Amino acid sequence: MHQAINILVVEDDNDINQLLCRIIKKSGYKAKSAYSGTEALLHLDNQSWDLILLDLMIPGLSGEDVLHKIRLKGSIPVIIISAKNETETRIGTLRKGADDFISKPFDVEEVSARIDSLLRRYKYTSEQPKAMLTHKDIQLDLEAMKVTVNGSMLTLTGREYKILSLLMESPQKVFSKANVFESVWGEPFHGDDNTVNVHMSNLRNKLANANPAEEYIETIWGMGYRMKS
Repeated sequence: MHQAINILVVEDDNDINQLLCRIIKKSGYKAKSAYSGTEALLHLDNQSWDLILLDLMIPGLSGEDVLHKIRLKGSIPVIIISAKNETETRIGTLRKGADDFISKPFDVEEVSARIDSLLRRYKYTSEQPKAMLTHKDIQLDLEAMKVTVNGSMLTLTGREYKILSLLMESPQKVFSKANVFESVWGEPFHGDDNTVNVHMSNLRNKLANANPAEEYIETIWGMGYRMKS
């Protein structure tokens, strides 16, 4: 029997919250509603979650602040669902740790597909050839989905974690941006370099902050990325 998949819906509009819960339950997952940032934090403290749908404009504590708290807890996949769909907001939330962004009003089937995609790639993949990946002073625990650098825990988004694990599983291989995008996002690559660039830049910055004396990921100009030996 498969373990239940628990998804937290943080949205203050009751109609939208209940619609999202129905989408989740129709896919066979369990949904829990939270109507404020403060209530969301209580649920985060009391239970483990497999994915979180998060509105930005919520009472009690802003969506951005909730996202920050989520990231302190680990690599739980987060989809932002918001009417604030300006490019600046989208990129800002990605930089702060969101894995995906869906604009309101949203398409029901798209929300369902995005949820399935994130769950499939972050927690429920059956491909785990090694329990632990190691490169220099990076240790990546595939079962616990935790990363330590230079002995300290590193807080990564779901996509950053997937990029790092992809590179570490084949440290000698050069991955093009198309390779990275199609492996991590699970969608065809149409030449949008910015998406990969933002996540790769964030990952590199976090690694550099953890150990400024070391370089972990190198760019092979005109080809792509690989772990630096």
